[in-house]
Amino acid sequence: MEHRRIRRRVLFGTGAAGLLGAAGVTALGAGASAAAVEPDIDGVAQWGARPPSGTNPVINGSPNKLIVHHTVSANTSDFSRAQAHAHAKWVQNLHMDGNGWRDSGYNFVVSRGGWITEGTTGSLAALMNGGRFIMGIHTSNQNGQALGISNEGSYHDGAIPPAAQWETLVTLCAFACEQYGIPSQEIYGHMDFNSTLCPGIFHERLPQLRDEVEAARER
Repeated sequence: MEHRRIRRRVLFGTGAAGLLGAAGVTALGAGASAAAVEPDIDGVAQWGARPPSGTNPVINGSPNKLIVHHTVSANTSDFSRAQAHAHAKWVQNLHMDGNGWRDSGYNFVVSRGGWITEGTTGSLAALMNGGRFIMGIHTSNQNGQALGISNEGSYHDGAIPPAAQWETLVTLCAFACEQYGIPSQEIYGHMDFNSTLCPGIFHERLPQLRDEVEAARER
């Protein structure tokens, strides 16, 4: 299951990029420095997203931070890819129909089974480009400068994220940090900026997350 979630390792050298285990070449963003594992991310077409109700703003340049969230959905024991896709639809419907937003507010969502889905339409292509990002709708006063990464489930009551979810979150954050040249210390939780319980226990584990992201970038 693990190598189905992590597509390939991308190595960045002097003026060139190489990869192992896949055909073609994927270059990292301008801020990339050491090594990154490119995670397998299911784009909006793969999970059957609705079209946005408006234009998702494209911001040229890089975000200066990552902000971690949780979706406050049920802590399901279904770790399948199909569940990750169903959850992505649930999030988009909640945000568009319940909140009146133009699209899913998170740029990316990590399922409890360790599958990653693109949230705000256009976020995946922008991440792979490394020179732009899509303005999500996830953190008041930060959407124009931060990438929002959420986690399936409710973690404000002491629940622990499954190992697959945590490991995939580390991998995604490390890759995003390298693509955009974001220091590993610039990873925050929603509650650092707004009055909320989000992201629950993930906030308590931010020091661990930053350390593990930094270690993943140095491999």
